[in-house]
Amino acid sequence: MATAGRSRRFCRCACFCSENLYVARYGLHLRFRSEPQLRRDYGPILRSRGCVRAQDFQQLVAELEQEVERRRRLGQESAARKALIASSYRPARPDVYGSLQDTALAPEFLAAAEYSASPGADLKGLLQRLQTVSDCGGGQLDSHRAFVVKYAPGQDRELGCHYDNAELTLNVALGKAFTGGALFFGGFFQAPAALTEPLEVEHVVGQGVLHRGGQLHGARPLGTGERWNLVVWLRASAVRNHLCPMCLREPDLVDDEGFGDGFTREEPATVDVCALT
Repeated sequence: MATAGRSRRFCRCACFCSENLYVARYGLHLRFRSEPQLRRDYGPILRSRGCVRAQDFQQLVAELEQEVERRRRLGQESAARKALIASSYRPARPDVYGSLQDTALAPEFLAAAEYSASPGADLKGLLQRLQTVSDCGGGQLDSHRAFVVKYAPGQDRELGCHYDNAELTLNVALGKAFTGGALFFGGFFQAPAALTEPLEVEHVVGQGVLHRGGQLHGARPLGTGERWNLVVWLRASAVRNHLCPMCLREPDLVDDEGFGDGFTREEPATVDVCALT
């Protein structure tokens, strides 16, 4: 058997460029489709939080438009970075890199895992165990998004309660020296009341925390120093194709570069090439 037509393409849900737009100074996650819609849906609460003057509102609209454009460009920028890395990357530890090729994760993530692995780290064992977490896509992980976050005095020092656009999240403390900044966890996003008694986990440099993306979590205020973390969102299209975890609706698919947000269109039809004679 062989696949007819082009290989599948990853997509994003249209909600990525219109919903969950965060404005820190007003402490709000907003839906933004147009200026009239923004005024109609959020006018009263925006005024109550200080967005009173006409110029305040126009500044907000400009910031939201800028954020929407930034999100639209993410796929292209990611594809460009991927091409640059692919042109120059050489495995630092070919033995580890080669042993991971039979996993369901993308090669770019495997390269990052291989590069950061300490001697003796059982990465293959960890990834194999991930495949058993079937109720959050563990057996069908097929894309990821990786990024680094930084907490420091005078910059971001904490992160409020949220959930991730992922089936599983890996959060690795890279450094530097710091105090405070513990992770706290509650229940799943459908049950925010579970945060009444959160579980706290201290970061340890060189170690990671693996949790379900839909689990409510955040970061306590940093005490001293700087904290850098590698965050990897692991995604399973077989799970998210049925329900977007951000808008909680059937995804409205938009073609994107690279892995997009981990959604895929219906698999192309297969044909028996032996019959095509």
